[in-house]
Amino acid sequence: MPYSCYHQYLTVPDGAALFTAICLPCGEGTFPSVIFRSPYVDAAQEMGEDEICAALADSHRDWLENGYAVIFQHCRGRGKSTGDCIPYIYEREDSLALYDWVRAQPFYNGELFLCGRSYTSSVHFVTAPFAPDIKGAVLEVQDCDRYNCNYRNGFYKMGLHGAWYVKMYKKKSILNKPFTREFYHMLPLIDFSQTVFGERAEDFDEILRHPRREDPFWQTRYGGGEARDAIKHADIPILLTTGFYDIYTGGIFDMWHALDGATKAKSALLVQPYDHSGKPNDQPLCFDRATLGEVFGPYPRLWCDAVRGKVDFPVPRGKVTYYQLFGDQYLTDDFRTPDRAVTFPLGTGERTYRYNPYAPATFHGGLSANFGGNVWQSPAKRHDVLSFHTPVFEQDMFVKGKMTAKLRVRSTAEDTCFYIRLSLCKEEGDYGLRDDIQQISNLCPDYVPGEELTLDFAFDEHAFVIRAGERLRIDVSSSAFPLYVRHTNRRGLYCEQTTAAVADNTVICDLSSITLPCEGATGGTSC
Repeated sequence: MPYSCYHQYLTVPDGAALFTAICLPCGEGTFPSVIFRSPYVDAAQEMGEDEICAALADSHRDWLENGYAVIFQHCRGRGKSTGDCIPYIYEREDSLALYDWVRAQPFYNGELFLCGRSYTSSVHFVTAPFAPDIKGAVLEVQDCDRYNCNYRNGFYKMGLHGAWYVKMYKKKSILNKPFTREFYHMLPLIDFSQTVFGERAEDFDEILRHPRREDPFWQTRYGGGEARDAIKHADIPILLTTGFYDIYTGGIFDMWHALDGATKAKSALLVQPYDHSGKPNDQPLCFDRATLGEVFGPYPRLWCDAVRGKVDFPVPRGKVTYYQLFGDQYLTDDFRTPDRAVTFPLGTGERTYRYNPYAPATFHGGLSANFGGNVWQSPAKRHDVLSFHTPVFEQDMFVKGKMTAKLRVRSTAEDTCFYIRLSLCKEEGDYGLRDDIQQISNLCPDYVPGEELTLDFAFDEHAFVIRAGERLRIDVSSSAFPLYVRHTNRRGLYCEQTTAAVADNTVICDLSSITLPCEGATGGTSC
């Protein structure tokens, strides 16, 4: 093996022993160190330590050949590491212990770089504020607001955090977990952890008890308070990435927009057109030269090289570089919302459907808020899913930024919700764009059944071209299995509710609309 590779079990203060592989470039000396920590290492559990080190050296060859030490640690309770895996809870202490250990090694040259994707980024977020020897970072496809992982407008994301948490929780010590997605129909839902794990998972139960973003819970450890605003004032060059069908798209754009001026000027946001994986696998369409590796090469290593003054940065700093879907190109700008927008009413008159929480509607593809990315959208065939269409577009339109919608509604229930999904009708099929969900009690806690009110929806950022001859489809319902927990049509904290009721929900079409921020807009009503 051309590299120096060895391992150590790093014992942290509470006694857990964390498997740590160290891969060094050829030759003696000190090196900048890039640090990875991951829980997704179960395949290594039965491998020998030397075999693991050799595999890591091979998979990180580009880093080693360019003069970086690679430090790769198995997160607590995963792979070769001991202890219990409870998502997020121990990552701050374990990560800081690793950073301190590296600082004491003879290969340490005073430069640390933090790299990760999804959860393996979050293990670094929780170590903020960053020490002076952390010179840069590549933190991909996750934002630092834990609320976004769990909720959207008060609805628990069973299609994101739900099944993932079940797989993660005490992976090694609770081997048999009776679970299907339908378990999230349980009433009361607060019994979920006791039923599935055979014990109360305190962190999970507390998340269920705090569905509102403004709750102080989200500043605590269980709520991810250690990571909140982690990079806002980091003042180091950070490359963020997401995809327009990532599970954290909106949160990552929010995180980018919240950066202070100094940090943003040094950093960049890179957005590909696919899902959380960044690849076209299982996505409806494969765009030409659209994956980040195809276009920007080994961009994490190049970013760190650029921080060290060795090469130019792979993308402009202080800007968003993003793929324009159906325009088939990467663009770079500030990603500001265009000044112009067009609005389409949903029709005339009103349409009513009966929503039964015991038989929720199903939608496929998590789009930008749940796992599943994008899929072709089948025609709605249920009575409780209303479909609307815009007029056919006469000219091409570039839609960019946050689309919005308004629904003028009423319900026979004391509280209920409305779910809305947008799709682009193309020759090949209906291409999913965005979804959002909103409940009456978010706007009117004391709603009186039968009253009319307007619900506002704001969809995560997007950038796509509508071609002449195409149109948009808008689906409206009151449930979206297996993405969000069902609404019971009852008022109050969802996780404590024990019964559900049927509701008749009405959309007043001519007072409901969709608005598209756009460049080169035609048709509709300008606003």
